[in-house]
Amino acid sequence: MIDVTTTLPGHPGGSGPDAEGPQQPEVTPLLEPREGVPPVVETAEALAEVVRRFAAGHGPVAVDAERASGYRYSQRAYLVQLRRRGAGSALIDPIACPDLSTLSAALDGVEWVLHAASQDLACLAEVGLVPSAVFDTELGGRLAGFERVGLGAMVENVLGLRLEKGHSAADWSTRPLPESWLVYAALDVEVLLELRDEIEAELAAQGKLEWAHEEFEAVRRAAPPGPRAEPWRRTSGMHRLRSRRQLAAVRALWEARDAMARRRDTAPGRILPDAAIVSAVTAAPTTPAELLALPVFGGRSTRRHVDTWLAALQKAAALPDSALPQPVAGGDGPPAPNRWAERDPVAARRLARVRQVVSATAEQLHMPPENLVQPDAVRRVAWQPPSPVDAASVEAALRGHGVRDWQVRLLAAPLAAALPDPEPEPAPAPAPDRA
Repeated sequence: MIDVTTTLPGHPGGSGPDAEGPQQPEVTPLLEPREGVPPVVETAEALAEVVRRFAAGHGPVAVDAERASGYRYSQRAYLVQLRRRGAGSALIDPIACPDLSTLSAALDGVEWVLHAASQDLACLAEVGLVPSAVFDTELGGRLAGFERVGLGAMVENVLGLRLEKGHSAADWSTRPLPESWLVYAALDVEVLLELRDEIEAELAAQGKLEWAHEEFEAVRRAAPPGPRAEPWRRTSGMHRLRSRRQLAAVRALWEARDAMARRRDTAPGRILPDAAIVSAVTAAPTTPAELLALPVFGGRSTRRHVDTWLAALQKAAALPDSALPQPVAGGDGPPAPNRWAERDPVAARRLARVRQVVSATAEQLHMPPENLVQPDAVRRVAWQPPSPVDAASVEAALRGHGVRDWQVRLLAAPLAAALPDPEPEPAPAPAPDRA
């Protein structure tokens, strides 16, 4: 195990003359890109020029994408931003230029720098942008021990620059994009390369750079998440509903809303909020008038589709008992940790011991426990340990659950020591009979 004593901006700890608190850099507002806002690329000719420039650039390339989460059903990219030394910055409209594979080919073998790469790689791949190497500044910050790893916080703490983040939740499907939004988008990649260099130096100083590269590669290679088996179960507030018939009504309303949202490419919550679904199921209306009397169904859009919502409720009401969903969704893993004590007290004690090992190791390394090892892997090993329990068998079990090499090297032996129940202490010898 390594001993980390470096004091990081935004990270408590360390020793020496700065023990009372790290010196914060003076913060300078970053108001506009250094070369101005580049024109948005919307034609094949303009795209070809960007490909030429970026192929001629040098070093890593900073990449970002803007979506319209909360406004659109899809998670597609509505703007792609890039910056590379020797090439400058580029803003590309992937709606006007939906195939960016030529740009991807020009950057083959180049490291792509992203912040929270897992959020953008899928939508970039949809337009043909697939990296051959990744440096994730957000994940690197987590591994280095930064408490705040949002892009704005890291740019401020590390580079002493303040990014305005006011448009992060904007509807990027808007056309034309306002000038202030384009300034914001260009600034997101403006300092990403400098941030990457600082994070790399910090990781190297802490002896974590090799670990970081393993994590970045795992993010790059990760398959897109598959569809959830029963996504309707994530409806906010449905924990208040108890009967299987009510669960069926939630499912019916959720599916009707989802079909409409997909068809209109609109975020489901903008069509019918989760609160409206739960309210309708709780009230159980049987007529349009009863449904419209609910406060959350008073909006114009909701009223226009009242027949759809009522039909969904009636469909659920007519289901036979055999078609009603069970209260708890099934799964292939262990139960929720709060149920272990009742299901298997011995396993619950094992989980507490191995969690303590993970937490202590993560604290020594100044990183979140979930970045030291995937929590699901820890739960699975604690629920069903290998037999016999030793460092080799635990190592094999961890690798089978997708744990990376550096994580296995740190944790296999201490977890193997923590998994078995401690030997009971011998009972004290009875006092001699002096009668």
